[in-house]
Amino acid sequence: MPRKVAIGIVTSDKMNKTRRVEIPRLVPHRQYGKYMRRRTICYVHDETNQSHVGDWVEIMESRPLSRQKRWKLLRIVRTSQQREAIQEAARYEQVVEEHVQAITQRPAGAGGGDQGESTKPLPESSESGE
Repeated sequence: MPRKVAIGIVTSDKMNKTRRVEIPRLVPHRQYGKYMRRRTICYVHDETNQSHVGDWVEIMESRPLSRQKRWKLLRIVRTSQQREAIQEAARYEQVVEEHVQAITQRPAGAGGGDQGESTKPLPESSESGE
């Protein structure tokens, strides 16, 4: 008998090598026929801890791995955009920090001249504002 395969979204990655995945589905109401949103929650084995919250993942049914874990991670279908934005912000902060260190390590003569020039425009701009 073939194993079931499903696609869902990771909702929790707090456990080591275990992910909580929700599989959304639409089910018609018995009496009224209106479609309702339902979800199935699966605990998935992620050996390398490669998936994170918000990722869409493909999972496959497996033998029982623990009391609740019955699924294994096959692949990450789509990563979360929020995680990508956080990684990009971290890269940006690292570049800014490197520039700040480069500026503070300049010779004292070069840095002193720049500071003197930067203090002169401040009084002029405050006088023009009055």
